[in-house]
Amino acid sequence: MKKYQYIFKDLESKISKGVYAIDDFLPPENELSRKYKASRDTVRKALALLAKDGLVKKQQGRGTQVIKHHQILFPISELTSYQELVAYFNMDSKTNVIAIDKLIVDEDLSKLTGFPPRAILWRITRQRVVDGIASVLDIDYLSKDIVPTISREVAEKSLYQYLEKDLKLAIDFALKEVTIDQVNDKDKILLDLGSDRHLVSVKSKVYLSSNEQFQFTESRHKLEKFKFVDFARRKPKLKKLYKTKLTDKSDLGLILPIY
Repeated sequence: MKKYQYIFKDLESKISKGVYAIDDFLPPENELSRKYKASRDTVRKALALLAKDGLVKKQQGRGTQVIKHHQILFPISELTSYQELVAYFNMDSKTNVIAIDKLIVDEDLSKLTGFPPRAILWRITRQRVVDGIASVLDIDYLSKDIVPTISREVAEKSLYQYLEKDLKLAIDFALKEVTIDQVNDKDKILLDLGSDRHLVSVKSKVYLSSNEQFQFTESRHKLEKFKFVDFARRKPKLKKLYKTKLTDKSDLGLILPIY
């Protein structure tokens, strides 16, 4: 581990334990430099990582201040659009549309998304910036048969509002899979990951009330920005959980009931 990474980890630990509380100022750079026996450039690199992770901010003429670091509750058992979460939690968020393109499904993409080979899909890549930090990377695949057109404006504002209000689609349920994944090259470019090597991946196959799949989404989230929650109620029998027929018993591992 490089020296600036060690300093970052040590200060991060002290912030999480309350040694440096919210609104406290960290010691000045020259004091940190003496404490860690490191150059000021090395200390600045560590402070930059803390700022990138949303733990501190630089106050002109005053120093580096610890700021409120909250997690956004992400309900995995509900079929909720990102913009609905933004409105509900009053989040300071911006969506950047990175790309919209058309794809023909090959065997590998079919295994990932659940769409049949040779189907034509829209792929929409969007970056979600929360509190000034690029925190979520959303990659959506939509059936072009069901969604004939899509615009950058729609992708930037609210995809589900367009699907439900304009296209009159009856969106019903989703099969979800939540995993901890290693970051890839695209994550490193489009997310403010700092020293993170892992993130949370939420993959969803989304169906209409007719049981027809129209969407596959992978949302890749910074670990510390979101808290993933579920509401569980005991059901002794798996009875009419979904109206669709699962073709593979392994799909049972993807089921998260929507309340």
